[in-house]
Amino acid sequence: MDIKRLLFVTRFDKLRFDALQSLMDLKKASLNHVVFLNVIEREKVAMHRGKGYEKGAEIRLREKANIRFIDWAETLYEQGMEVGVYIVVGTFAGKVIEASEKESVDLIVLSPEKKGRFEKLYSGSDITEIVHRSATPVLVYKYLYRKGPLAENPFEKPLLATNWSDASRRAIDYLKPLKSVIKEVNVVHVASEKDLKETSAMGIQKTRKENRKKLEKLCDELEEHGIIAKPHVYIGDAVSEIDKAARECRSSMIVAGSPKKSLWKDRWGTSTSKALAEQSIFPIMLIPPTEG
Repeated sequence: MDIKRLLFVTRFDKLRFDALQSLMDLKKASLNHVVFLNVIEREKVAMHRGKGYEKGAEIRLREKANIRFIDWAETLYEQGMEVGVYIVVGTFAGKVIEASEKESVDLIVLSPEKKGRFEKLYSGSDITEIVHRSATPVLVYKYLYRKGPLAENPFEKPLLATNWSDASRRAIDYLKPLKSVIKEVNVVHVASEKDLKETSAMGIQKTRKENRKKLEKLCDELEEHGIIAKPHVYIGDAVSEIDKAARECRSSMIVAGSPKKSLWKDRWGTSTSKALAEQSIFPIMLIPPTEG
């Protein structure tokens, strides 16, 4: 699947133009069209001003967004990119889904939200809803929260966390066309300690070898498409071990499958993908399964 059209969803304070510029390496693959989206949420405008919704406030917000987008679009035009712009009023998740479907985008890029003074970084119900309603991969880009020596291009050295699901399978196919952008992929499977049915060292090593063999097969598949790939087996809590692997591999982002709605309580389901979006400092790209 080529990334030709990208939906860049911004509230301006957490996802700026320099974040978009860091994704421009995707032009080496097939990116040629960026769609900007700014959603004006009625409830938040009214709450901020301490009164009912004002049409004048909406107009001011529209024009501020329009001025910013005009400036951004001029730069992208000079780089040979096509640009689309949406400045809309409504619910955040609904308008993101609507724009992504209307524009037939191949990737949705948005920022996490910080929910209050005493709360940790939290992806929010809006992002959770988008991830589970969208048939399009979602990149939760924590551009302003990055710490440590992370790559300027998030697609340069991704870590793919696989649990052998349909969504994980789709992630492999999603990465293949990006060989001109990706330098290396580290493919990781985290086995639960509950999966270690054997109590002997030999039995545990058997589990490791079985998973390692499956990982090597995925790596061979990526290497056949010109992408260097390395297999890794970890054991323990999925979220903490995936994040640990990303740090140890000096990854630029984490790619993981996101399940169907019916799998919300699955160990490798919503709890894992949602927790990664909430807790990890790395950009997180969530790949939905095929429809049907």
